[in-house]
Amino acid sequence: MLHVNGPRLWDSLMTMATIGATANGGVQRLALSAEDFAARAVLADWCHQAGMSVDSDAIGNLFARREGRNPQAAPVVMGSHLDSPPDGGRFDGSVGVLAALEVVRSLNDAGITTARPLEIVVWTNQQGSRFAPAMLGSAVFAGLLPLASAQVVEDMYGVSLGTALSGHSGSLPLGRALDAYFELHIEQGPILERAGLDIGVVTGSQAICWLDATLEGLAAHAGTTPMALRKDALFAAASMVCQLERLAADFQPGGMVTVGQLQIARAARNSVPGQLSFSIDLRHPDEDSMHALRSCCSDSLHAIARARGIGLTLRQRWYSPAVHFDDSCVAALREAGRQWGYRQQDMVSGAGHDAIHLAAQCPSAMLFIPCHQGISHHEAENVSPEAVNKGANVLLHAVLQRSNRD
Repeated sequence: MLHVNGPRLWDSLMTMATIGATANGGVQRLALSAEDFAARAVLADWCHQAGMSVDSDAIGNLFARREGRNPQAAPVVMGSHLDSPPDGGRFDGSVGVLAALEVVRSLNDAGITTARPLEIVVWTNQQGSRFAPAMLGSAVFAGLLPLASAQVVEDMYGVSLGTALSGHSGSLPLGRALDAYFELHIEQGPILERAGLDIGVVTGSQAICWLDATLEGLAAHAGTTPMALRKDALFAAASMVCQLERLAADFQPGGMVTVGQLQIARAARNSVPGQLSFSIDLRHPDEDSMHALRSCCSDSLHAIARARGIGLTLRQRWYSPAVHFDDSCVAALREAGRQWGYRQQDMVSGAGHDAIHLAAQCPSAMLFIPCHQGISHHEAENVSPEAVNKGANVLLHAVLQRSNRD
């Protein structure tokens, strides 16, 4: 049975991991940084060597194209991203991009030309670590975010995405017709490894809601202001965070609540915090439950603020609805895994991925492979060569089936 060249794929992953490599074995390639552009350049060179043409669109999404027997047909697209969070792992995103390249290389080795063109894509700013929101490039491509709105987004240093992208956009149109999109990714969780499974066929994604909470109390001296007279923004925030944890328990199974950032304005050891902000990440696989979770979150936090005499502003930064992937693309991945005899299960993605946005544009699906202890977004992120090889074999046969269908 046709298979990928596993050692070649692993060598590509290890070479890519040297770009932006960190001291503890990870990578740091923030979106549209010098390291991100260097990684894209290496990939483009490899794609050219594989006989592909390379171009990008106005938001910098990079596409490499292998022509099919019918060049006018909409292409079957594979890919992921090459940007990383600060001190991130070597495999998040890269596995999907380089497995797609290995699919093309393996088809070249076998002398197979597909009916439809094949394309590899690298999406811009998937992580959202430098420019918020995450998955920005695929959102613009799919028409979910205006190009102009994305271009003015600024990083923490005031550099806009448009400025960072200058000289690196191309001529491909946004929102062009695609026949299908497949994305291979590490699971970023422990389920597959703990169950001893080879692959997870992703049937959809959970809804994600990002909120920003800003609290206005009253700054005061730590030694002269009686406790009963204080309007301490941090103590109020602590009550809110504990309430959010309790709220998550009310929305099981599936409900998740995370407070990942907290900043105290003008913080000082001997001052009562008067102003602070914190982030809230809400997730649930059921859309109706997500809306109920969002409503309960707002009601609970405002009730605490009123009881403590604290001002609260709650702003929604981003919302990604629950998505169900295309049945035929999901079936193609299941069947490819079955042909190989791989142990598999259906899964719902807990993380945000570009395939979620592409599902609004074309039939889409995802495939997960296990990662060590479920660790991701960390320098200790790791996968086995065998896991990568299995995922790439499934991707190869699913894409081959899709691209040759009538």
